[in-house]
Amino acid sequence: MVYFYKVTKAARTREFIIMKSAPLFNKKGYAGTSMNDIMQATGLAKGGVYGNFKNKDEIAAAAFEYSYNLLKEDLAKQVLPQKTAAEKLFTILRYYRNYTIAPTIEGGCPLQNTAIDADDAYPFLKKKAKEAFQEMLTVLQKIIEKGIREKHFRRNLDARREAELFYAQIEGGIMMAKVSDDVTILNRLLDNLKQRVETEYICN
Repeated sequence: MVYFYKVTKAARTREFIIMKSAPLFNKKGYAGTSMNDIMQATGLAKGGVYGNFKNKDEIAAAAFEYSYNLLKEDLAKQVLPQKTAAEKLFTILRYYRNYTIAPTIEGGCPLQNTAIDADDAYPFLKKKAKEAFQEMLTVLQKIIEKGIREKHFRRNLDARREAELFYAQIEGGIMMAKVSDDVTILNRLLDNLKQRVETEYICN
C-alpha cells in the first residue's frame, strides 16, 4: 500500500522562511542579517518566524544547508551523466566559469561565504561549512580515484592531494575574482586546472 502524506502548513511556512532567508545569509553573513531582515523578506511577523524556529542560529544553519544542497544538486545534474573521470572534472570547471558574475546561488558560493563569515565566532556554522568542504573534497577524490582505477589517469597520482589542490584553486579563484571584481582571474585558474588534468592526469 502506498501512503501519501500531506505537507503541513507549519512545514510549508518553515521551508518558506528558509528559502527567503538563505540569500540574506549568503550575501550579508550571519552578523549582517537581522531578524528584521528575515521578517521583511518573508513578510511574517516576529511571532510567525519564532513560531517555526527557536532563534537566528537555527535559521542560519537551515539556510546554509538549503543553499549548499542547491549547489550540490545543480552540480550533480551536470557531473553525474558524464562517463569518464576527465569529463566529470572538466564539467566541474565549466560549472564554475564566470561564477562570480553569474553564481548559481544568489550571493555566491555558500561554502566560502559561510566559512569566512563563521571563522571561530560561530562554531555551529563553522562545523557545517567544514563538513561541506570535506564532502566536496571527497567527491573530487573519488572522481580522481575512478580515473586511476579505470587507467585513464596516471596511477602515481595522490588522489586526495590533487582533490585539495583542485578545490583550493577553484575557491581561491572565486575569492580573488570577487575581491578584484575581475572574473578573468577565476577563469584563468580554471584554465590552468584544465591544462593540469590534460597534461598531468591523463595517460598518454
